[in-house]
Amino acid sequence: MLGVMIFSLGVLGLGHCVNNCLAAEAARWDDQRARLALENRFAQIEAGEVSTVKDLNDQLEGMFDGLTLKQTRKPLGAKNEKDQELNGLYEITLEVLWTSGHEPQSKSLSFYVLRAK
Repeated sequence: MLGVMIFSLGVLGLGHCVNNCLAAEAARWDDQRARLALENRFAQIEAGEVSTVKDLNDQLEGMFDGLTLKQTRKPLGAKNEKDQELNGLYEITLEVLWTSGHEPQSKSLSFYVLRAK
């Protein structure tokens, strides 16, 4: 009887470990999808395919189903060595939002672009 109890505790402990491993793998997969979504949008902006003139809020589809990508732009307001305003220099912030196990998750990326008005 004692042996069966020890064996059942071991099996329950192993089941708990497997559950934790599956949850960690799901979180890693969601994180990888979010990073790829950020990388794709960055490449689209760099290539000029996506406008940076207005803020965007996109529900992603396909491989990225369940992710929301927010794109915001603000003027950098930097000045050169002659104390002149640098026009056309913007900070772009990309943020991917998703829900993982009833918990909101996010990843963000900020970079600068130089665009003519």
